[in-house]
Amino acid sequence: MKRVKCPQCGSQIMFDESKFVAGQKVLFVCEDCGRKFGIRFGLSKLKDNPTDEEEETRAGNAPYGRITAIEGKFSFRQEIPLVLGDNVIGRKMRGNKANCQIDSGDLTMDLSHCVINVSKDKNGKIKYVLRDGPSNNGTFLAGERIDPQERRNIEPGALLNIGATTIMLEA
Repeated sequence: MKRVKCPQCGSQIMFDESKFVAGQKVLFVCEDCGRKFGIRFGLSKLKDNPTDEEEETRAGNAPYGRITAIEGKFSFRQEIPLVLGDNVIGRKMRGNKANCQIDSGDLTMDLSHCVINVSKDKNGKIKYVLRDGPSNNGTFLAGERIDPQERRNIEPGALLNIGATTIMLEA
């Protein structure tokens, strides 16, 4: 299931994306304000020539792993690819500079809640290091709170909690 936001009132509409194909236009009517709007499935018109890395990410092959965020309230699932360097994880909001923004109404998640640093060791193996933002409500790894100054090596499959959202690291 996917969700879209009404461009007028911001309310969210859930729909089953598996019923549609790339290039197809889907029309919606907002139940709250009555606004009619449409979206088109497929590639963005703004990016005509994607890089090889973007192609791999689109195909589901995130070269440096990804995080899967599941919001507790609606069980809405989002997959966000990771890049080399700092991946700042936070709540999506206009003007937010975090590069891994989670679309959520969870106000217990800060705009820059935590950071996963992705690097390669001398053997070329990908290494993940987690640290708190610092955040107001803390970052939890497997149910244990991480101190703001602490850095923890994490492995694929690690479960993080930031606010009411659970995040899983995938390689």
